[in-house]
Amino acid sequence: MAASGADVAIWGTNEEKNAKAAEALKAHGTKVAVRRVDVSNEQEVIDGVEATVAELGRIDTVVANAGIGFGSPSFVDMTTEVYRKVLAVNLDGVFWTLRESARHMVERSKDGDKGGSLVGIASLAAIEGAARNQAYAATKGGVISMIKACASEYGRYNIRANAILPGWIATDMTSQAQAAPAFAEKVIPRVPIRRWGEPEDFGGMAVYLASDASTYTTGTTMIIDGGYSMF
Repeated sequence: MAASGADVAIWGTNEEKNAKAAEALKAHGTKVAVRRVDVSNEQEVIDGVEATVAELGRIDTVVANAGIGFGSPSFVDMTTEVYRKVLAVNLDGVFWTLRESARHMVERSKDGDKGGSLVGIASLAAIEGAARNQAYAATKGGVISMIKACASEYGRYNIRANAILPGWIATDMTSQAQAAPAFAEKVIPRVPIRRWGEPEDFGGMAVYLASDASTYTTGTTMIIDGGYSMF
């Protein structure tokens, strides 16, 4: 989005990574706002949205992307502590981020400045059987339902809401799977494009959902998985 001319706000709990990402984005010549925000903390999200609006002037697009994944040897071995921790980031965090951003967009619309884009990052785990990852799968299914509800409620303000469902993407979260020979031999060959997805594979969709090209696109679930789910 920065490469396409957007000012960007970065939230994260790792300030070193935040700063590194900000430097990379500033190379595109756009304004970058950085803030340490733990989305599992409601007040930090509320303050973060207010600070972002104050620094950048407005929020046109929000991408609720923060997420964690903790599996378990089996469902019956999954602890309540793990369950609560995953929900706090993956569902509560998305709820507060979308709620506060939508509040800002609706307030703008009352002054005749309609429009906005809410994007929730779900996962194939929301629509497939993610064994030993019931907590994670439940949060991602919840993100899809939340996005559809927002699309229905806020369409009258020209605020659209859509979910992106990534497949097997090479990120820190999937580092163990990337290093597993069995995964490389049995799972990735099932991806028709025959490789791991990369974060860069989502740039085009991000720009589309943030731009006027998607003004009639809302309530959708967009799968970006190299064809894995249909093969």
